[in-house]
Amino acid sequence: MTEPAPTPIRLLLADDHPVVRAGLRAVLETEDGITVAAEAATAEEAVARAGRGDIDVVLMDLRFGRGMGGAEATAAITARAGAPRVLIVTTYDTDADTLPAIEAGATGYLLKDAPPEDLAAAVRTAA
Repeated sequence: MTEPAPTPIRLLLADDHPVVRAGLRAVLETEDGITVAAEAATAEEAVARAGRGDIDVVLMDLRFGRGMGGAEATAAITARAGAPRVLIVTTYDTDADTLPAIEAGATGYLLKDAPPEDLAAAVRTAA
């Protein structure tokens, strides 16, 4: 008797740049056990979408064009019971940029120039 396949890790990609979301999707959809369930172009959309209960990990940008920022969105997402994990994916690597997101409840952060295998490993670790 074969064991059923494990449930894939369901991702929400939250970034205001369509090309970045498409790149993350392209990299992560090649990984076994990971599926991109949704995308959000604003932090507000990410908060609303994460609240539906069918997301395991949110890949969250720190800075959006206008409105709520990534750290604020992270706090709103992680404040809910049964919340998904939030992994910050950013170009900014200073403590002043990343520390507020970690303090807001992010599981960790990864720089956007990280190798694709590091991204997949970070998603699995966060889940």
